[in-house]
Amino acid sequence: MSGSSNERGKELMGEGSSDPHHHHHYEQQQAATPSRYESQKRRDWNTFGQYLKNQRPPVPLSHCNCNHVIDFLRYLDQFGKTKVHIQGCMFYGQPEPPAPCTCPLRQAWGSLDALIGRLRAAYEENGGSPETNPFASGAIRVYLREVRDCQSKARGIPHKKKKKKQQQKPSGGGNDSSSAPPLHYS
Repeated sequence: MSGSSNERGKELMGEGSSDPHHHHHYEQQQAATPSRYESQKRRDWNTFGQYLKNQRPPVPLSHCNCNHVIDFLRYLDQFGKTKVHIQGCMFYGQPEPPAPCTCPLRQAWGSLDALIGRLRAAYEENGGSPETNPFASGAIRVYLREVRDCQSKARGIPHKKKKKKQQQKPSGGGNDSSSAPPLHYS
């Protein structure tokens, strides 16, 4: 029965319940079950800490710098699932190659970017100062930009978002959906 009251409490909270009992119960439930983001952030932080401990000699977190972070990102490439064509490959620059090739699998740029965001937050949550945060270094931003550019060229997938054309008239036939109410208002 307690499972159904938990669900009821969540439902009531979603509808803006002002019952303090349900609110308190909801907060306890949230504290006991971290979000997917919080769980992933903790796993990433522990993985990075283990990586530093496994270095020869081990690197204390207080001595960690952006070079350690970049080495960690390169280390993670061996577990990647994104095919990144090398320049000599006949499929270089093709988003959907017609056949398999021997090019390496890498961590996708977006995964690395999200990982750095989580580690940057975890560093400060674990007592690190924003001024000394190795995950916030300009060198990390440069590295991620280079990975993004390299992967987009190798895979033939542009990374820049296309800008909407300004010269289209709002009364055009294709833009009617923008004036329709969102689907969740029914």
